[in-house]
Amino acid sequence: RSEMQSDCEITILMPCLNEAETLGICIGKATGFLSRSGLRGEVLVADNGSTDGSQAIASAAGARVVHIEERGYGGALKGGIRAARGEYIIMGDADDSYDFGELDAFVQRLKAGDQLVMGNRFKGGIMPGAMPFLHRYLGNPVLTAIGRLFFKSPVGDFHCGLRGFRRDAILSLDLQSSGMEFASEMVAKATLRGLAISEVPTKLWPDGRSRPPHLRTWRDGWRHLRFLLLFCPRWLFLYPGISLLFAGLAAFLWLLPEARTIGAVTFDIHSLYYAALAMVIGYQSIQFWVFSSIFSMNEGIAEPSTVAPRVTGFFSVEIGLIGGMILTLLGLGLGIAALGSWERAAFGTLMPSRTLRYVIASGTAILLGLQTIHGTFFASILTRTPPRPGTPPAAGGGQE
Repeated sequence: RSEMQSDCEITILMPCLNEAETLGICIGKATGFLSRSGLRGEVLVADNGSTDGSQAIASAAGARVVHIEERGYGGALKGGIRAARGEYIIMGDADDSYDFGELDAFVQRLKAGDQLVMGNRFKGGIMPGAMPFLHRYLGNPVLTAIGRLFFKSPVGDFHCGLRGFRRDAILSLDLQSSGMEFASEMVAKATLRGLAISEVPTKLWPDGRSRPPHLRTWRDGWRHLRFLLLFCPRWLFLYPGISLLFAGLAAFLWLLPEARTIGAVTFDIHSLYYAALAMVIGYQSIQFWVFSSIFSMNEGIAEPSTVAPRVTGFFSVEIGLIGGMILTLLGLGLGIAALGSWERAAFGTLMPSRTLRYVIASGTAILLGLQTIHGTFFASILTRTPPRPGTPPAAGGGQE
């Protein structure tokens, strides 16, 4: 590997699945750039099972072809990155929507020390017909805004297909996605791990193929969104959980003593029940945040959190068990009080608006108590699981 890299500064990588119409054009531009710039480099085509002769076209055009068995956009790129000989890699789609003859800005930023250089199509220009209306004004802006919010990333175009990076830096991220969400995973992990990231304006041209693109708007958009949520447990579990828990608790305490009337609307035991339900769901969601944060740290799929370990460290197994038992006993006590009121009525008909208040409070306390006990044991199991090799140590400012 060291000998191969000493003779190759840069790899221009193109994932390929039946790109016979445009592949030769892209390779020609890439080889022209290498010749003009004087860089020692290669054009590498990561073929994902083409059946239209793309492999022969690539070889005839002077590219090196590697066959990648793992299917999908991310699968092809992962295999191509591993097979690349260059210290630097510039990857781009083989549909002639990016100009491989104009990569100077990427090379300059990489040689200046940046580890990931993203293209930005919104700054470089989107030619008429190059991007569908829905992608340009909804999909890409919304998903990029979510990514910037969740991960505090500086990237303004999360899904630009033209990007350059140091091979060793990206391999260290242990990227896992096999589909289109690979693009989001690279940016998110690079941000979380503190890689030096920059952007260069990139022009997007209309797709040169006559067939429809591999990208599927709603399916792949959902996969990107799902990935962003799974990689940021705070927004998936913690913030919604806190909101539900405290809103439900406030409503629960307000309605527990008696029915409340606002204007012509009366809130009684039915509203009390749903307030209790909100509390339980919110509490569960916060527990899932703790579990997923610990799991993410152990697996190395997200930057170590500094909050979840403090939570699990403060609430030891013993404290969790004691708290859970107190809640459970409180619930049982309220249940006994409800049973006593039934006994006083000779086990006959009761007034629901009064007795159900005890029953709802009892059930809620028992449920929260048992959840606390079970959750404490489960968190303890997770914290005792050793991290995967290569997982970075916990550090301040990490993503929870």
